[in-house]
Amino acid sequence: MKILVVDDNRENIELMADILSMNYQSILKASDGNTALRLVSDEHPDLILLDVNMPIMTGFDVCEQIKSNPETQDISIIMVTALGDVESRVKGLSLGADDYLVKPYSAKELLARVKRRLSTKQREDELRSQTAHTRATFERFVSPQVVQRLLTSPESVKLGGQLQPVAVLFADLEGFTSLSEREHPETLLQVLNAYHALFGKIIGLYGGTIDKFVGDGVMALYNTPHSQSDYIARAVKSALHIQDELYWFHQRLEPEHRLLVNFGISQGQAVVGNVGMLNQMNFTAVGDTVNVAARLQDLATRGQILVTESVYAATEEFVIGKPRGSLTVKGRREPISVVQISNSPIED
Repeated sequence: MKILVVDDNRENIELMADILSMNYQSILKASDGNTALRLVSDEHPDLILLDVNMPIMTGFDVCEQIKSNPETQDISIIMVTALGDVESRVKGLSLGADDYLVKPYSAKELLARVKRRLSTKQREDELRSQTAHTRATFERFVSPQVVQRLLTSPESVKLGGQLQPVAVLFADLEGFTSLSEREHPETLLQVLNAYHALFGKIIGLYGGTIDKFVGDGVMALYNTPHSQSDYIARAVKSALHIQDELYWFHQRLEPEHRLLVNFGISQGQAVVGNVGMLNQMNFTAVGDTVNVAARLQDLATRGQILVTESVYAATEEFVIGKPRGSLTVKGRREPISVVQISNSPIED
């Protein structure tokens, strides 16, 4: 455990250091606020014993800077000062100090306060570590955006949803079925995971939420669970970026594993929320918008990106579009006006 002692009086520093050295070996010393902040950044102590009345930068200023910095805000601070009035105590605690010790103090009281604070910090660190591990594990199975939503809004963990505008992207590997018939299962899974990692990285780059991996494909949502004013453009840019990245990605694969990716993108209203049963839910979107995107992806071939006319209208400033006519898709009575988009000229 590292303890930083901060006081503009050298005698006070040495007194505290002597008392602490009976139980703790790593004692850092600073006689001013700037030196203290530098040591905090370089050494990241577990506990700071911080005087208040110091020139240039007071202990209150030092405490505020430490506690407002995400990288140092978990460091424990005990204010050690002659200011024993209620206002000073309240100010120190409101700035984030964990305890307040008034001078003069006894050695026993100082050691007791330090021991209690370090013990509490150790438990807090263990809890943070467990939480981070749990979150990292959870994010392997659920989109990070969904994990964040569940952690910040526990009340959202219930069945049901709401109608809202979304963009839906489906991507699928062309030729994967035939590849699976001739490739060793272990190698096949490695190839599939490599493609999924590519999809996930780029979709995440544009703020998309991966709803699910479906066999050799992926379904992603935009404008949920966080609002995005440009959610249609984000979906389209994800597909274009994946297409652009495929050339370089394929250089790392054997020729027989270099597959094209077909896309379907639609936008519109969908019911977004949790579906399933009480003890097992899935955050997803359902409705005609989802069905249309899935069907467009089914119709796409040779690495095409097929989108609805409304998706093209929202993104035509930065894409090249070629109408593909009105197509009838499974599960829908009305035909859909389909546009093939790209960031380069489209051949017939």
